[in-house]
Amino acid sequence: MTADLEDWTRKHYTPGGGEPFLFYVLFGKPTAGNSLSASKYRCSEMPAGIKVMRYGPEQHPEVVSSFQEGYLWEQLQQNEPELAEQIEQCDSCTVLRGSPEDDSNLNYLRNTVGLITYFLDEGCCAVYDPQMFQWWHPREWKERIFEPAKPVPRSHTVTLFSPEEHANDRTWYHTRGMRKFGRPDISVHNVPSDQKKAVVEMIQRLIEHQAFGLVVPEGKAIRMEALPPGGIAHHGGDVEDPDFNNVHIEVVWDEWK
Repeated sequence: MTADLEDWTRKHYTPGGGEPFLFYVLFGKPTAGNSLSASKYRCSEMPAGIKVMRYGPEQHPEVVSSFQEGYLWEQLQQNEPELAEQIEQCDSCTVLRGSPEDDSNLNYLRNTVGLITYFLDEGCCAVYDPQMFQWWHPREWKERIFEPAKPVPRSHTVTLFSPEEHANDRTWYHTRGMRKFGRPDISVHNVPSDQKKAVVEMIQRLIEHQAFGLVVPEGKAIRMEALPPGGIAHHGGDVEDPDFNNVHIEVVWDEWK
C-alpha cells in the first residue's frame, strides 16, 4: 500500500455481508501518454479480482455497440445528444468488471475510481455504470465521484420511485448500486404520500451504513422518529432480479399493505 494514500475504511464492517461487484464501461481509447500517478489519482493498484478488458475493431467489436441500445441508451440520446454522438463515434471501449478479493475496506473502490478518472483524462469520453443506470459525462464523474476524495456512497447508487400499480396514491421506492459494496439494495412498497420524505431519509441512512460495512440482520426492526413503528427488514431476491441485479432488503409496514 502506498504510504501517502488514505485508506477508505469501513467503520461498520462485518465479514460475510456479501460479495461486492463492480462493472463500468469507458468509451474511447485512452492514449496512455501519461503514466498513472498514484498520488494524483489515488490509485495504488488494480484491485485483485477486478479485470480490465478492452474491445474494439480487432477484438469483439460487437461488444462496443451492445451497450448502445435499449431504454437507457435512448434516454441518453434524448437528454444528452452531444454525449451520445461522441459515444457513437467510438470504435472501442474498456470494461472494468469483477469482485474484489478484499472488501474489509473500500480501497478497491478508491483504486477503481482513480483508474477510471485516469482513463477519462487520457481520452475516454464517457463512463457507463449499468448497476445504477447511469451514463457519466467526464465532468460530472469528476465532480460527483472523484473530487470528493472519499467513498460518497449515495453518488454510487440511485433511488428510483414509481406509482404502485394497484394504487396510484402509493409509491414504490427502491435503490440500485449497492452491489458495489457487497450489500443488498433497499425496497419499500406502498409508501403513503405523507411518509415519502421520511422513507427517502431512511433509505439514505441504510445506503450509508451498509456501504461502510453494516450487515442488516433478517427481521431487523426499523426505528426512526419520523416513521411509524412496525417497520421490519426482510431479505430476498437474487442477482437475476432485473429491478436490482442484486439481492435486496424489503422494508415492510403491515399498516401500509
